[in-house]
Amino acid sequence: MRRLLSVTAVSGALLLLGTGCSSGKAAENTTAAPLPAISTPAAASAPAAGASAGAALPGEADAALSGNTAAICQQAAKTGGDAAKNFAQDLKLLIDAESSQDKDLVLKAKQKTARDVENYSFALKDMSKLAADAKLKAALADMGSQVTALKGDVRKINAERLAKLQATLDKACGNG
Repeated sequence: MRRLLSVTAVSGALLLLGTGCSSGKAAENTTAAPLPAISTPAAASAPAAGASAGAALPGEADAALSGNTAAICQQAAKTGGDAAKNFAQDLKLLIDAESSQDKDLVLKAKQKTARDVENYSFALKDMSKLAADAKLKAALADMGSQVTALKGDVRKINAERLAKLQATLDKACGNG
């Protein structure tokens, strides 16, 4: 029961993480063009499923975001939402694997979690490098460092810390 409450609390906090920047004026435009994806270590090693020959390459996506504060804020919100979903799923996966007492499943769950945490950290740091606004650059870099400090363990996520990081990002994006 205690684990279930923990999962619920962390899942809720993670979902809030992904929605903060999208609450601004950019979210009001429901017909906005899709944002280019930030390259991640996993994305750099293999093309995305269904990618067409005309799709933007990671370098082109970075160039499209470079210095564009609004686009970076939108991408940070989307990336945060995706990470929140992944982290919530990873936490459930870890709990289920540990409950099964299957060492192979536990190892695979830990590897997936570590990969998801690394990818999110990489994306945040990459967006930080692209940001021209000093507050946004610092907020994203700090978030990337905080995610890196998890060392792949989503159970280390503190809802209060996530809320503070999200507030910093919201402020840097002009949403708070």
